[in-house]
Amino acid sequence: MDTLFRSIGLIGPGDLVIYHGSIQELHGLWLAIPCPCNTCRAFDRLGLPETRFALADPWGELPGPLHVRRQSITRSTACA
Repeated sequence: MDTLFRSIGLIGPGDLVIYHGSIQELHGLWLAIPCPCNTCRAFDRLGLPETRFALADPWGELPGPLHVRRQSITRSTACA
């Protein structure tokens, strides 16, 4: 299954991503995890296609943004 995610460019939990969304001071390298908030989890349970992510600092130094849209991140080439 992991190979399938990689081959079609999907972002899986724990993937390194580059954030390029609207919060410019947070642009850069992050770990993508499914957004843990109740609203995002409810949307996921309903099967809505708008998957949202929480971003975690790979070094554990900064709090990351929540509710990040798929369009705001690109999987890092380090995950290839």
